[in-house]
Amino acid sequence: GCGNSALSHDLHELGYPDVTSIDFSPACIAAMRARYAHCPGLRWAVMDIRALAFPDATFDVVLEKGTLDVLMVEEKDPWAVSHQAVAAMHRVLAEVSRVLRPGGCFISITFAQPHFRKPHYAQEAFGWSLRHAACGDGDAGAFHYFLYVMRKGQPLDPSDLALGRWL
Repeated sequence: GCGNSALSHDLHELGYPDVTSIDFSPACIAAMRARYAHCPGLRWAVMDIRALAFPDATFDVVLEKGTLDVLMVEEKDPWAVSHQAVAAMHRVLAEVSRVLRPGGCFISITFAQPHFRKPHYAQEAFGWSLRHAACGDGDAGAFHYFLYVMRKGQPLDPSDLALGRWL
């Protein structure tokens, strides 16, 4: 869900001419369409991330920033995620994999630490490799966030593949 973030517009301004953004909220999408009506390369759609209405292999890049975190918001223990949350995450990631072109890239930006998030991403069925990096300003008191990059058509490392079997 793009929410009311300026990220889509920022990407457009950085030279990405064709950006499609989705959100579950019709009111949000209507507001974003109005706000950025002057940018014809920005497209907005009301859509559920669990059932994307795009054809297979539509996108070179899929970017999510905190959207997947919503699937875990009701979990009481990050070490023991419910079957429902695991299934919801798998469903969304399967949809992302489906709409990515071969060689395409899925980028996920989140506060979720690798030991919590990598098992979800490291599923052989998605057909992608997995890398991650911690980001932040280095201040010991600051929150770090994590960047996960999955490349469609590249294999998982054996250590990542093993993580995916934990779920």
